[in-house]
Amino acid sequence: MAPALADYRSLSLWHETCGDDLIPGGPLTSDIEVDVAIVGAGFTGLWTAYYLAQARPDLRIAIIEKEIAGFGASGRNGGWASALFPSSMATLAKEAGREAALRQHAAMRASIDEVLRVAAVEGIDARAAKGGTITLARTPVQLRRAKASVEEAHEWGQDEYEFLDADAATARLNAARTLGATYTPDCASIHPGALVRGLAKVVRELGVAIYERTPASGIEPHQVTTDHATVRAEFVVRATEGYTATLEGERRSVAPVYSLIIATAPLDKEMWQRIGLAQRETFSDQRHLIIYGQRTADDRLVFGGRGAPYHYGSRISPAYDRHDRVHRSLHATLVDLFPDLAETPITHRWGGNLGITRDWHASVGLDEETGLAWAGGYVGDGVTTTNLAGRTLRDLILGASTELTSLPWVGHRSRRWEPEPLRWLGANAGLTAMSLADAEERITRRSSLIGRAMAPLMGGH
Repeated sequence: MAPALADYRSLSLWHETCGDDLIPGGPLTSDIEVDVAIVGAGFTGLWTAYYLAQARPDLRIAIIEKEIAGFGASGRNGGWASALFPSSMATLAKEAGREAALRQHAAMRASIDEVLRVAAVEGIDARAAKGGTITLARTPVQLRRAKASVEEAHEWGQDEYEFLDADAATARLNAARTLGATYTPDCASIHPGALVRGLAKVVRELGVAIYERTPASGIEPHQVTTDHATVRAEFVVRATEGYTATLEGERRSVAPVYSLIIATAPLDKEMWQRIGLAQRETFSDQRHLIIYGQRTADDRLVFGGRGAPYHYGSRISPAYDRHDRVHRSLHATLVDLFPDLAETPITHRWGGNLGITRDWHASVGLDEETGLAWAGGYVGDGVTTTNLAGRTLRDLILGASTELTSLPWVGHRSRRWEPEPLRWLGANAGLTAMSLADAEERITRRSSLIGRAMAPLMGGH
């Protein structure tokens, strides 16, 4: 059930503080014909429309959105514009060769600056700071893993990725029991709600029609079916990410898995002097069950992680956006990292689904025979990857052969997820395995056998 109009601000801290009234634009009520129809007004759909409209102002472009622009993961994520890509360099190299893997990584790095460039040029206050990412090591096992990850990165020529000893790590982020860390400059902390809503405004000003509160039920060659009207188009772009399973015939294409987040009240200057993040670095650590955090422009600490269950049948519901046990666990983890925050109020709790393909491989592509295009499978690494996808879809739709269209993720096809109950068993077994891997390492003080066994199933990391 769609939320009442007044409820959109309650979706997340980002929606509440994005500086937009979040009043939906008009829905589609009659059949239309356009050059490009895009399903989904998140970052993928908006970036695609932006770059197409910039390159070809004469194109008729329409975006169909079930709720409002930025309703989903684009407006609710952890605010990392990073160079992270779901598949490892080794996986990409195995598929397409070392040089292709290196070009994919270089394109991801460049996309961070492209996001920031567009925000500046278009006057979008994304409240961004490119402070990089620090990934803590807080046990001897994690320390070994951190050093090994730096060695592997350097073998790939990624000299920007560096190891920090305990003193250098603590100088950036003063978390309890820090033994060392890795650091990369390739990440910007952003306000995703401000960026996605600002981008939607710019796209509208470029002449793109965004039809909100217009659910799409099906995508076919040259056609999008909605509740009340049909859109005919030469090209149809599926930009639905974690909501892909709601489309007819797509239930097994992408599994929607939930990630949850908490935010503190704004912290005073003295507290931040104790914690660090002076450059607004994003942060994580070397555990298997992913956590992520950032210092916001208004001095809150936003902290999230995985652990919420996958729901049978790829079900999606507003009720899943909040999970008391997982939110309590996130708070406990935050206090374990920063004991001084034990009495700090948590003012916001939210969550949302992200899209995971069966092989944990993001992709972008266009079937020239049918005119059907797609991008997605970001596995939570979408803030920057969507920008690269938008520029790549522009080139594919315009028939241009470019450096972007030759990247190894272009045209990749992930196999479908297993039918239920195997999908439910497998997805939740993976989440459980990551928690068990962390517990195993705490007990044995050795690298987890469970974690190593699961790595090939999760993007090769």
